[in-house]
Amino acid sequence: MSPAILYSFRRCPYAMRARMALDVAEIELEHREILLKDKPPKMLEASPKGTVPVLVLSDGNVVDESLDVMLWALGRHDPEHWLARSEAAFTLIERNDGPFKHALDRYKYPNRYDGIDPAEHREIGLSILKDMNAQIGATGYLLGDQDSLADIATFPFVRQFAHTDRAWFDQQNLPNLHIWLDQHLNSPRFTRIMRKHPLWDYSGRSE
Repeated sequence: MSPAILYSFRRCPYAMRARMALDVAEIELEHREILLKDKPPKMLEASPKGTVPVLVLSDGNVVDESLDVMLWALGRHDPEHWLARSEAAFTLIERNDGPFKHALDRYKYPNRYDGIDPAEHREIGLSILKDMNAQIGATGYLLGDQDSLADIATFPFVRQFAHTDRAWFDQQNLPNLHIWLDQHLNSPRFTRIMRKHPLWDYSGRSE
């Protein structure tokens, strides 16, 4: 049976969290790195919405939402028990994917939106990060004493927020969050999933 095909873009936080789950679940993949400004027709045929990640399974079924990719992978193999406390995890992920992502986009990409103040949205994002810092507390993680679905699904977005102005971010009083973020960024798994792949050359392919 042929391996699943993953269409991905290295720097996309949604694709990052999907790749993290696929890595821990040890899912065999054909990785197809794309450019979002030059989307392969085969990817658009599989998922017309045109965002990554897109996972095409060996049976032809398509999973094209990052959280669904995570749940699909972990449903097959969850050696580190990321799905434990999943109900609480979904609450944190909803906050990340909703109000935090809304603020992050307007802080990081103010030119894409009319009449917004990026500093105002930075403060909205910071207030959510303060809550996360308190929740991480002494245990080092969002939900207990080890990684969970919530940690893995949210940290790529915190990474993006932090890197928008790293000097400013490092000055914020978020000691637990700083340790948590750096721990994930320096993990062997994150290094693996951030390995650079050559762009998938789809020219002339008839599959």
